[in-house]
Amino acid sequence: MSDDHKHLQEFFGARAADWDSRFPDDGPAYAAAVAELGLRAGDRVLDAGCGTGRALPPLRGAVGRSGVVLGADATPAMLEAAVRAGRGHDGHLLLADVAALPVRSESLDAVFAAGLIAHLPQPEVNLRELARVVRPGGTLALFHPIGRAALAARQGRRITPDDLRAEPNLRPLLAGSGWRMTSYDDEDARFLALAVRES
Repeated sequence: MSDDHKHLQEFFGARAADWDSRFPDDGPAYAAAVAELGLRAGDRVLDAGCGTGRALPPLRGAVGRSGVVLGADATPAMLEAAVRAGRGHDGHLLLADVAALPVRSESLDAVFAAGLIAHLPQPEVNLRELARVVRPGGTLALFHPIGRAALAARQGRRITPDDLRAEPNLRPLLAGSGWRMTSYDDEDARFLALAVRES
């Protein structure tokens, strides 16, 4: 296990039990972001870095019972919290690192990733792995329930020019990883960047 991987497991493992209670009002923002993925009944979607599975119910609602919903996270305690919250019924949970997903190439229609990009140890490599599992023309949503400025203020820091989520940084990062950004929204209420998997 890499040091980055171990650090993330320790960080999120210590916070898993009360994660949902710390952010009780995020549900509508998750549902709205999932709606923008444009999923259809029968689609196959991955929630990458699913945490406690807050996106799994709206993802299941979007693809219906004929669709496939996967939730992957590298922190066992987060997946256990998802099961306790009853979200394991909305998707198949996988203990997996997004750097090496146990998913066939080009087998998914979309990936939803909430709060993930800031925690990727090798962003271009990791985003390329997400592209590997999505069919050409499939979609990626990089989401956070509050925007970059509001998140920085919450954490008592300033936004820096090297922030991966800044549009001038994110657009070429996605392009170098097999994605083409199609929309970018960074306001206090949310962050959402959508991209399409290139062929």
